[in-house]
Amino acid sequence: MLGELFAAPRPGGNISRRGYARNAIHPMSYARIEIAPSILASDFARLGDEIQAVEEGGADVIHVDVMDGHFVPNISIGIPVVESLRKATRLPLDVHLMIDQPEEYIEDFIRAGADRVIVHQEATVHLDRALEMIREHGAQAGAAINPATPVAMLADVLHRLDSVLVMSVNPGFGGQKFIPGSIDKLRQLNQWRSRYNGSFRIGVDGGVDLENTAELVQAGANTLVAGTSIFHTPDPATAVRQMRKLGTEALSQRV
Repeated sequence: MLGELFAAPRPGGNISRRGYARNAIHPMSYARIEIAPSILASDFARLGDEIQAVEEGGADVIHVDVMDGHFVPNISIGIPVVESLRKATRLPLDVHLMIDQPEEYIEDFIRAGADRVIVHQEATVHLDRALEMIREHGAQAGAAINPATPVAMLADVLHRLDSVLVMSVNPGFGGQKFIPGSIDKLRQLNQWRSRYNGSFRIGVDGGVDLENTAELVQAGANTLVAGTSIFHTPDPATAVRQMRKLGTEALSQRV
């Protein structure tokens, strides 16, 4: 069944006005490490400087956590901040909607500047529809799963996904301890991707640091979302470089 899903045609990509290829899916598009600093852990009073620092360190995307106080027990940023971020950086914006009924806001966040929109499997009863909405409005589509959600819940929508995000902490707050069982999810997704020639990226978010980077990459992750371990260091640019170095070395050793 999964083979039939992955064999389904994929929509072609288009280039956004910022030069970022939206929806561009190519074989082995996941075959490089992507460092995604999460601004949830940044100093919002110095957000422009913080983004500049991780850009200098070679970050690939900026990860933006949107929380509504309902789906997760916290409230973070909204559409106006995404609009401001879009003006502040040329890096792609990876907007992670940790909100109920994400379909109501998908178009607005893409208009604000989101290049990739990630919705939670648990947040909508119409995940397939939400993913199609994201792609129809010109962004890359991603789905996230919480620690208690099995990977199998995404089996029927993998053909619509540009990325899967495995939450390795219970979402809502930064600085939490990594949940070890997340490694098995990464391995399972990686096996599916390899077996059925899938091209979706596998991301991991929560407790990602220099100590577990190699293990995560070897398990199949290639998008590393990191907040505290980057922004709560004396030199975020160096932290990005170190994480990329460890991840790239681990990727070359992965069997």
